[in-house]
Amino acid sequence: MTALNIGIAGGGIGGLTAAIALRRGGHQVTVYEQAPQWMRVGADVNLTPNVVRALDGFHNSIGARIRREGAQPTFRISRDWDTGHETSRLGMGNVAEQQYGAPQVTIHRADLLAALAAEVPADCVQFGKRIRSLSQTASGVSLSFEDGAAVSHDVVIGADGIHSRVRAALFGEESPRFTGVVSYRSVVPTDRVRGVPEIEAFTKWWGPSPDVQIVTFPLNQGRETFVFATTGQPSWTEESWTTAGDVNELREVYRQFHPDARKLLDACESVMKSALYEREPLAHWSVGRVTLLGDACHPMLPFMAQGAGMAIEDAVVLGRALAPIAEMAPAPDSGTPIEAALKRYEAARRERTAKIQIGSRGNQWMRGPGNADWVYGYDAWNAPLQ
Repeated sequence: MTALNIGIAGGGIGGLTAAIALRRGGHQVTVYEQAPQWMRVGADVNLTPNVVRALDGFHNSIGARIRREGAQPTFRISRDWDTGHETSRLGMGNVAEQQYGAPQVTIHRADLLAALAAEVPADCVQFGKRIRSLSQTASGVSLSFEDGAAVSHDVVIGADGIHSRVRAALFGEESPRFTGVVSYRSVVPTDRVRGVPEIEAFTKWWGPSPDVQIVTFPLNQGRETFVFATTGQPSWTEESWTTAGDVNELREVYRQFHPDARKLLDACESVMKSALYEREPLAHWSVGRVTLLGDACHPMLPFMAQGAGMAIEDAVVLGRALAPIAEMAPAPDSGTPIEAALKRYEAARRERTAKIQIGSRGNQWMRGPGNADWVYGYDAWNAPLQ
């Protein structure tokens, strides 16, 4: 086993999971995060059974911690926006545990990040590091930062999100596309919406058009309820993708929804409004000793709740691909053992993530009865590495 010196651009969910997976394989890892420190930003993360199972595979405290601090929805339910008619129902909780080996866990993003960060030594993370440029040779990769610092690594992983500087260095600048859809996000005390039937479930209210929907599920051990709603909007002129919204505007958009759905919106005291952006699936993720992970290579709309999950799965498979690097004999067309390992990782992940990217865009996932096994039953620890 030859340990590699690996740099990870981005200290979000995918970057930290990759750090855990790569350190588990014996590699030296440094995470470069542009924020000045860990901050409690964002809102929910929906960890479906395939994702919780991936985290459980590390055999550390992450799985127990997210179960303790998050919530476990009882069902995944779809309802019609006006009549409330139930169009599909999947058992989660114990049912998912029995069927897929793990439950669904819904948790605040900051709590998940804290659980991941606890497994990465503090001296492995450098804050305030925004990448300026990247270059590589046959023997290594050089990163330079906006603060003037420069480092070299055997391998670099771009886990730096939809605005990835690593992606731009590999494939050129390209702006993500505004989808014409905006979202409203709010968190309310569950006690204020106890009258809504099955408030402990993950419920999606399907609107009169694919762009219009309301999703709710429990957070914080069920003490809070997350509300996520989307609607069409022709343009986005705000400087930021996320801004403070207007609760009255929120209620007006969904005024014709079923009374149970409107009760959830009536309980919202404040709301954030965000633009939803996406990119097309990439044909390739890797160049030489550099590869991409998570939103850097496959940003997706939230309609299958797999954005964070795909980054976590990526990290597990990447860790597996790089773990036996010393024993790998390069294929004739795959270059060095490092390049071959990165290509194996990419080949194992690209088809699945592209399928989920396209499915999320279509926004029909589990609207009616169906089989969720191809998503929830995936095992990142045993998926084939070609």
